[in-house]
Amino acid sequence: MKKLAVVLITALLFSCNSEPAKETQTTDTTAAVTPPPAEVKPPFIPFKVVIVQHRIKNFDKAEAEYFNRDSLRNSYGISHYVIGRDLKDPNIVFVVDKIQDVDKAKAFYALPGAKDAMKKAGVSALPGFTYAEFVRSNDAPVQFLEGLAVSHHVKDYNAWLKVFDSGDSLRKVNGMIDRGIARNLYDSNTVSVLFEISDSAKAKARMSSPDLKKIMTDAGVDSPPTVRWYRLIK
Repeated sequence: MKKLAVVLITALLFSCNSEPAKETQTTDTTAAVTPPPAEVKPPFIPFKVVIVQHRIKNFDKAEAEYFNRDSLRNSYGISHYVIGRDLKDPNIVFVVDKIQDVDKAKAFYALPGAKDAMKKAGVSALPGFTYAEFVRSNDAPVQFLEGLAVSHHVKDYNAWLKVFDSGDSLRKVNGMIDRGIARNLYDSNTVSVLFEISDSAKAKARMSSPDLKKIMTDAGVDSPPTVRWYRLIK
């Protein structure tokens, strides 16, 4: 009997201590972090420009008396986009101005006051005006002040653009950063391209290379290009 009692007590003790362990629930207190929405870049809107090249006698005087007369210029829907001085001849000033309306811009340049201002500022030759529309523009901040503008006529713009776009990485390797493409308003196959120059020696070597000349010919460039090397002022 005693042995039986000991066995029963032992079995009772083991049965009491063998209950299944209760599960410990861990609550994740880390709040779900929603990443901020990606910034949506607004679509590019083409804009019209007038491209002007001036020859001046004294830059400081011209800047004070003509190039900085923004209030009158703005009243005719004109605002500065690029102003640069020719690298070889700093008395040649290369200007690209944004315009809201071609007729209003032409009216401004025909004003007796505008002509007088040019004369007093030392503009020594009648400037030439080219009206165009920028169909592509790089709005990243400018890092290098040296620039290049190339204008030429092409047989077929879309065919030329396809070849041009295929050379983007090669241009960067040669110190040329694409800044914009403009098409002449009166002849859409006359194209002007602006570049920011990160390496002048490489860019000049590339521009004079037979390889580039062949690429341009194959792309349908059918006129001698007008090339302007300039230093950005504003």
